[in-house]
Amino acid sequence: MFSVISPFWVKYITPLYKVFSSARPTTCVLDPIATRFFKQFYDSFKDEVLTMMNCSLQTGVFPAAFKRAVVRPLLKKSNLEFNELNNYRPLSNLPFLSKFLEKLVLIQLNDFINTHNVFEKIQSGFRVNHSTETALLEILNDFRVNYDKRKVAVLALLDLSAAFDTVDHSILLTRLKQICLSGAVHQWFTSYLTDRTFMVSLDTCSSRLHGITCGVPQGSILGPVLLNLYMLPLGSVIRRHGVNFHSCADNTQLYISVSPDDTRPVDTPFNFIFDIKTWKAENFLQLNQDKTEVLVIGPEAQREKLLPKLQSLSLNPSSQVKNLGVIFYSELTFIHHIKKITKIGFYHL
Repeated sequence: MFSVISPFWVKYITPLYKVFSSARPTTCVLDPIATRFFKQFYDSFKDEVLTMMNCSLQTGVFPAAFKRAVVRPLLKKSNLEFNELNNYRPLSNLPFLSKFLEKLVLIQLNDFINTHNVFEKIQSGFRVNHSTETALLEILNDFRVNYDKRKVAVLALLDLSAAFDTVDHSILLTRLKQICLSGAVHQWFTSYLTDRTFMVSLDTCSSRLHGITCGVPQGSILGPVLLNLYMLPLGSVIRRHGVNFHSCADNTQLYISVSPDDTRPVDTPFNFIFDIKTWKAENFLQLNQDKTEVLVIGPEAQREKLLPKLQSLSLNPSSQVKNLGVIFYSELTFIHHIKKITKIGFYHL
């Protein structure tokens, strides 16, 4: 059994073996033995593993041996030019026991977050029962209700550039204090984030070690949840302008309902994008202009009335956008998306 001894955490006791057996058997080159072999003989050293995990949680120290990552460049698609560096995606591998320890902490952190309703109510991604699917269902329902009322919806999709890599550690640690994670718990997260290193490995060649001064660890278990906590104040910034929104990890969807004969409210979401940019700049986050898109949803006649107003604001709406993997079209039909999925299905068949 394990638990973090701190008044700011809800104690969550769970069998160590249950977490260990459910862990994915991925192996990093830094692991002394293969993970599958390690898991087969768990009973032989379960007491030592328990002692190691509890020692880290109770002292607030994340082991230095767990802070090193091996990054391997992986082509995004097999048919891309291998001499072009932009065609590669960095794949970060961490030691198995480091991710196992993170999993133990994640279980307790999620229990604390859910008990105290820490997360933004309309924040999806990396949360139980709050997936990209539930996010899409919610905004799609809003659009359909709006469509039935013969109104037009303006959807703006904001995307961040490398959000996981630019998280400022001091700001993140301040966020954790603000949600009452202090003492040994805060000390553990401080140790977890600091003094991390990585090296790049390709075939038999490896680079020297480099320090990591910002960002949540790539390939980690806790990284996505920590990003959600880092983004918490953004909801308050958006609400000040009375705009509907839904966040999913590093993506933010803003949308408003506009009556056909009154286009004045359409200025609202675009006047305050400056406020969002300012907040994100203060938090070392940057909007990806290339992936920021606008879509007008509604009957064609109502859309045509609205387009001149949007163009006067230097906005050029698209006829379709890709939203969390699903193609949204102005008429709110999914013919294009169905055709794409069918094409992919036939290709694999």
